[in-house]
Amino acid sequence: MKKAILYMIISTFSFTLMNSVVKYLASFPTFEIVFFRSLGSFVLGTTYILWKGLDIWGNKRTLMLVRSIVGLTAMSLFFMSLKYLTVGTAVSLRYLSPIFATFFAVLLLKEKLKPVQWPLFFMAFFGVLVLKGFDGAVDNTGLALILAASVFSGLVYVAIRRIGKSDSPIIIVNYFMFVGTVIGGILSMFDWKNPVGNDWWLFLSLGIFGFFGQIFMTKAFQVAKTNLVAPLKYIEVIFTITVGILWFGDVYTIWSLLGILMIIGALVANVFVAKE
Repeated sequence: MKKAILYMIISTFSFTLMNSVVKYLASFPTFEIVFFRSLGSFVLGTTYILWKGLDIWGNKRTLMLVRSIVGLTAMSLFFMSLKYLTVGTAVSLRYLSPIFATFFAVLLLKEKLKPVQWPLFFMAFFGVLVLKGFDGAVDNTGLALILAASVFSGLVYVAIRRIGKSDSPIIIVNYFMFVGTVIGGILSMFDWKNPVGNDWWLFLSLGIFGFFGQIFMTKAFQVAKTNLVAPLKYIEVIFTITVGILWFGDVYTIWSLLGILMIIGALVANVFVAKE
């Protein structure tokens, strides 16, 4: 379990740094950020796959393509939301995706939902109302974008469940990064802004942070039970809020912190309830 905790700390901190860099680069077009984030991870992922001698194309290619397009949509909407929201608020609201994933799993995969999960879901959504209703700093456009990103992220989880264990996690992620590189690259050509000086290093860091975040999260789930590891993902919220305050000077009201606490608390409780 100690290894799993260490792996998740490395993973969540890597994702925190990636999201913070995206926030810093918010003046650049979204699809240009998507392109660089995907390209870096694709190069690292492909190198790792070839080194391990894995089949780079995978098995369930159609499902992986669907997962990639839906995931690309979710990532793009999330990056767009960072132009309007503090990075901590955006990351917290993005974690509503497990709720949408559960709803989609019930509708599309015919999975069953335990009665006790409903109050937890309502608590999480009430946290959103508290966050928006009492904190005037939460932008309506940003809120709409991050909620839409959460919906598409929920669909990503369902697609991954359909893929199952037929393909390695690194193959699935690399497929996603390949699609993100191609589509992000094409769309960014219509609104390209040349990076200058240190911007290049920041863009290159996106793929590195994203890759290590994904790798160490996968390793954590491999060495410990899901219901013990999954709640550790929410450490990212603490890291992100801290970095946001120190780097960007973000300010959180008592209402915004209460809303975030309700959302994360309900989702962590749901992880344990769902696995019982």
